[in-house]
Amino acid sequence: MAKSQTTYTKQDKEKKRLKKKQDKVLKKEERKLTNDGGMDNMIAYVDEFGRITDTPPDPTRKTKVDINSIEIGVARREDVAEPTERTGKIDFFDDSKGFGFIKESNSQEKFFVHVKGLLQEVKEGDTVTFELERGLKGMNAVRVKKI
Repeated sequence: MAKSQTTYTKQDKEKKRLKKKQDKVLKKEERKLTNDGGMDNMIAYVDEFGRITDTPPDPTRKTKVDINSIEIGVARREDVAEPTERTGKIDFFDDSKGFGFIKESNSQEKFFVHVKGLLQEVKEGDTVTFELERGLKGMNAVRVKKI
């Protein structure tokens, strides 16, 4: 098997590196000479219809916007008058662990109740009034008292 005819010595590698560097400098100089604005020609404007253009907007068509009329975020929700006090029945309550569930009379929905949310001592089957508060895992019944 024959050896390759081309060998790269240190001198050949150095010549190649210098030529590459010189080509890079020449390209840079060429770009400078043919430069037609650089970043200046990259400016874009948005017209009144939301389209991107390269022409600046007409100052005579400018409209004044009241800064107080701009709302950022979610639109304000009107307060809905919900009954704050609800009625229900103790569906399950474990005295040893200190928690249970109340089934609401109207919606048959169950809500968690903790012993800290009780105003009076309760047991299963008691009819109670309560209020709701948002907890870590959902709505919790608080200020629970027997009827």
